[in-house]
Amino acid sequence: MEKIPVAILAATGIVGQRFVQLLDKHPWFQVMALTGSDRNIGLPYGEACRWVLPEPMPDWARNMDLKRSEPEEIKVPLIFSSLPAQAALEIEARFAQAGAIVCTNASAYRWEPDVPILLPEVNPEHVELIQFQRQQRGWKGGIATNANCTSTGMTIVLKALQDGFGLRRVFAVSLQALSGAGIPGVPSLDIADNVLPWISGEEEKVEREPRKILGKLRGQTIDQADFVISAQTNRVAVTDGHLVCLSIELGKRASIPEVSSVLSDFSIPEISRGLPLTPEPVIKLMEREDRPQPRLDRMIGSGMTTVVGRVRPDPIFDLRLVVLSHNTIRGAAGGSIYNAELINKVGMLG
Repeated sequence: MEKIPVAILAATGIVGQRFVQLLDKHPWFQVMALTGSDRNIGLPYGEACRWVLPEPMPDWARNMDLKRSEPEEIKVPLIFSSLPAQAALEIEARFAQAGAIVCTNASAYRWEPDVPILLPEVNPEHVELIQFQRQQRGWKGGIATNANCTSTGMTIVLKALQDGFGLRRVFAVSLQALSGAGIPGVPSLDIADNVLPWISGEEEKVEREPRKILGKLRGQTIDQADFVISAQTNRVAVTDGHLVCLSIELGKRASIPEVSSVLSDFSIPEISRGLPLTPEPVIKLMEREDRPQPRLDRMIGSGMTTVVGRVRPDPIFDLRLVVLSHNTIRGAAGGSIYNAELINKVGMLG
């Protein structure tokens, strides 16, 4: 089929680079424009971008001149955004008003009641909120956000447990990779031989976002899921891959074999299956006691799979486990692309 033209906003950052890498040879989408900061406008991407990914920069991107993030300059039906939150608030709205669907990694619109935080494995029905955006805001296009990179993997796991047993309380401790801090990232003297036990804004996102994602769509609003999360977030000296240690009180008692079976057998909605970036498998349950590990397991399912291990009883709640998710693939650029595939499949693109 003829590919859909797309653009990547803020393409030189680490998430922007992931967009470039993941969209290279994508079967549905073709990148027609890349944008950067004002000082780099007009420069070839290969000159302006300090490429930090292990995969090589695609040749087509290397020679593409950077444009401004303006709908007057970029006229495509689909925008992938890795803009900073403050800039995204204004720029993404202009693209949506002009008729583009914006699939964004930015947090600017996550808490707007008519904007979905989409995880196609979890809440594809929330895509209907885009229609309400068009009615309420007068936009010709729309905005769909993906979840915070730490919230993503744990929410997929919580969805499986919510469906199987219900949820009451969750305690989450994250060990977050350096790439989550972007470029240039965390100063080496801060992180070498160290763990940073605070990441600005992260605990609030981890405590709030899963409840919206797991909530029920009722008309034009989402009723947030009725359970509570307490989170502590930490930055660690790992390149890619966020680990989250969860202790969970279920809605009803379940044995560890029952929990393991629900996780292994988790089936995503039919509408979200068979897309180019659909995770295969969705959840991978590891049996060894020392797994998952970021260096060994973050690229399972091409970085889109949620990896779970150490499922065991908890002496305070019901169970505890460890979740690993690739933060710049499933938790950022790959998540936004998966969202766009879903939006295209349901006919809301263009």
